[in-house]
Amino acid sequence: MKRKRYYNFKLDCFGASPLAMTPLRTVSLRAPSLVSLRAKRSNLVSSLRAGSCEAIPLLKFLYLNIALFIFLITLILFSNPQSAIAQDTLEKIKSSGEIVWGSDAEGGAPYIFPDPENPSRLIGFEVDLMDAIARELGIKQRQFQNSWDSLIPTLERGDIDIAINGIEITPARKEKVAFSNPYYIYTEQLVVRAKEERVKEASDLKGKKVGTLSGSAAQGILEGIGSVDIKIYSGQVEPYKDLSIGRLDAVLLDLPIAAYYAKPNPLLKFTGAPIGEGYYGIAMRKGDDRLKEEINKILERLFKSGEIKNIYEKWGLWNSSQERLISGFGIRDSGFKEPQFLPSESLRVLSFLPFLLKGALMTIIISVLSMILAVFLGLILVILRLYGSRILSILSTAYIEIYRGTPLLIQLYILYYGLPNIGITLNAFTAAVIGLGMNYAAYEAEIYRAGIEAIPKGQMEAALSLGMRRSLALQRIILPQAVKIAIPPVTNDFIALFKDSSLVSVIAMVELTKSYSILAVSSMKFFELGLITALLYFGMSYPLSLFARRLERRLKRGLS
Repeated sequence: MKRKRYYNFKLDCFGASPLAMTPLRTVSLRAPSLVSLRAKRSNLVSSLRAGSCEAIPLLKFLYLNIALFIFLITLILFSNPQSAIAQDTLEKIKSSGEIVWGSDAEGGAPYIFPDPENPSRLIGFEVDLMDAIARELGIKQRQFQNSWDSLIPTLERGDIDIAINGIEITPARKEKVAFSNPYYIYTEQLVVRAKEERVKEASDLKGKKVGTLSGSAAQGILEGIGSVDIKIYSGQVEPYKDLSIGRLDAVLLDLPIAAYYAKPNPLLKFTGAPIGEGYYGIAMRKGDDRLKEEINKILERLFKSGEIKNIYEKWGLWNSSQERLISGFGIRDSGFKEPQFLPSESLRVLSFLPFLLKGALMTIIISVLSMILAVFLGLILVILRLYGSRILSILSTAYIEIYRGTPLLIQLYILYYGLPNIGITLNAFTAAVIGLGMNYAAYEAEIYRAGIEAIPKGQMEAALSLGMRRSLALQRIILPQAVKIAIPPVTNDFIALFKDSSLVSVIAMVELTKSYSILAVSSMKFFELGLITALLYFGMSYPLSLFARRLERRLKRGLS
């Protein structure tokens, strides 16, 4: 007897808002012919629309979400972010009674940092300087916390009125923002270990590992020397820590930083005369001429009254070079010599591509090795948790919960900066792979556990009743089925790992995101380089997404 053919239709009933992703109700229809199916579907849609929710077929629902997303993106792209700051900034500051200045308190002393006795209070020579400037303006000052790398873009966005955080006046930055007259003349100081005798001056750095800050003038000097193994850091404390424990041969940073962090350290010493003189300035948006003129007048008064000298002496920063600033006020910006080690010409964006590709390659290497570690360690953890002794089960469960319950950033800091305190020193690459691998192993273990527990318990019981050892039954019966269930989410985790690898930059690893940060800060091409970096990440992750989808389809067919 010939089987009767039936036609099926599934309808998801969503809320009236296209952002309501969860169906309120799912209805399935079955009919012997297309004609009767269409009739049933029409009646159902009418009844649902007359009820408490609107029936929207899934495809139409997705189209609505895509249309809404495109609308929001268009609104953002065509809106004018400068409209909120169109009024004169000096007038806005005086009318609000407050000047908002951007800086990075994470950068540390002596610029701006939390008071050790009262962490809620910020101190530093630039805090004292801003107090004096605000007092002269007759208003209050408020610090806006922001990453140092993105202070200039934040200023351009209008989130802050000015930026002051040891920002060096360079030709590239002057193309983007306006600068006040300099408020400090800085030099770069070379620091080595106390027993180091090979490095006497900057010319001795060839072939040596030297730490510095991303986008700093010291980085430009090191690049100009050539053949120097430059290690880039996001903070000014970390390079001196690495130098003291032998990870670096030298550190080149601004003299105020070296004086505060290196000079008091008995394990370190200054070597050679200061080099690379340059200027710190207060950054403002282009067009804020009235504000710039007012701040220049205030700085002149503070220098001539001796107040700035008192502030710098308080922080151990006053030297004979600063005397030149007193007589220099009243001279236009062009009267101050620009640093000679930074290029003034604009560079083509594509010229940065090899550096970004090198960072992308490092991202791939770190991600692949970390995922291999995570897969095998996760498998060990789940076996111990489900089939190990009570002690091993407790330990593996504790490992999983601790690693899932603490930030990856903290785990990396502990691995790289904490372990040397107990005599374990890992290089940055090893710490990055181990840190990411151990973190993701906890998540992989939970994925495997879900896959194993999805297998009916009767299969293990049947294998044991036939005389199989538990380990053999696990190997030949349970795990092969569980792996099929676990592979799709594991692949998705691999994609997530690619993006999370950017966090290893905090331990001096220059992967793709850090490469972008270094180039963007030095060239000020945040948008162009950002697009290239995003495309590189997309190019690495999208093939994995396609692979995951294809694998899921194959596994569904195999399980059905």
